[in-house]
Amino acid sequence: MSSIKEYFTSVGKGLKSLVQGMEVTGKELVTPKITEQYPENRATLDISDRFRAELTLKYDAEGHHKCIACGICQMNCPNGTIKLNTKMVELPDGKKKRALVDYMYDLGSCTFCMLCVTTCPQDALAFSNDFEQAVFTRDKLVKKLNYRPEPELPAAAPAPKPAAAPAPAAGEKPAAESKIDTKDNK
Repeated sequence: MSSIKEYFTSVGKGLKSLVQGMEVTGKELVTPKITEQYPENRATLDISDRFRAELTLKYDAEGHHKCIACGICQMNCPNGTIKLNTKMVELPDGKKKRALVDYMYDLGSCTFCMLCVTTCPQDALAFSNDFEQAVFTRDKLVKKLNYRPEPELPAAAPAPKPAAAPAPAAGEKPAAESKIDTKDNK
């Protein structure tokens, strides 16, 4: 008797599940459809701000990027998408700092995990919404992000001149002249 009861309860649960699923399908059947006419509507296409398409460096109004070439993004990239080439440069005040030569980014192997953006101490990286990245060869997916020429650093300030010797008192010969005079007198 219990097996017949179990049978009918399982059939009842199955029918209930079927009705719930058909309810969801019925609602979707009557909702208006949204079809994007992609190539024609590029100007009005709305892409979410959270969409991650391509890594970019942030530039300020003068054309300087914020990257200090620390390499944290390269270290945190799980699959080696980012490669930094750096060099040491001397600043006008005599100190040395690391400067960015090439910031290479391989879009083809990027997993869009955003670890590089979240760990950047200078907030120098961001993902753009440019989703049109189709190319015919994988070589074109490797991009140099610091493509703008770096503005020149100001020229080094001239070295300060040594302090001048104090002016001789009235009637005294300067020390340099007195040595010369004594040599000439001999």
